[in-house]
Amino acid sequence: MLKKSLFVIALFLFVSNINAEGEKYGKEISLKDKTNVSSILTSPEKFDGKTVLVEGKILNVCQGMGCWIEVAGEKENEKILVKVEDGVIVFPKDAKGKTALVEGIVAEVQPSTEEHHSEKDHQHDGDDPCNPKTKTYRINGLGAIIK
Repeated sequence: MLKKSLFVIALFLFVSNINAEGEKYGKEISLKDKTNVSSILTSPEKFDGKTVLVEGKILNVCQGMGCWIEVAGEKENEKILVKVEDGVIVFPKDAKGKTALVEGIVAEVQPSTEEHHSEKDHQHDGDDPCNPKTKTYRINGLGAIIK
């Protein structure tokens, strides 16, 4: 009986430790130093093409394919889009409000007249974050941890 109890306790501690680290998506995160979203948005040209690690609250999630999240910056009303390759990484639709640690490449996005996905596949409120009306910058996500 004692062995069984110790096994259950050890299993519980192991599972608790996994959940404390968060759910992993995509490639393993290799960077250690975080970059502020504010820094990227203030001087995007400085970061264009560079791999960064950002952390922030998830403000929105693609409800169709789970192919993007919006991560809050340090200032009010500040956010950056993290776009991932469709089907390679699928963010959970219930991730809104959780914290994301994301590694990816900062990229300039030009306005496009093309549809990114059909409405059925890519549900969003308001403007399509993947199809901006003006030039913007986003992070092309390589790996993420959601806690």
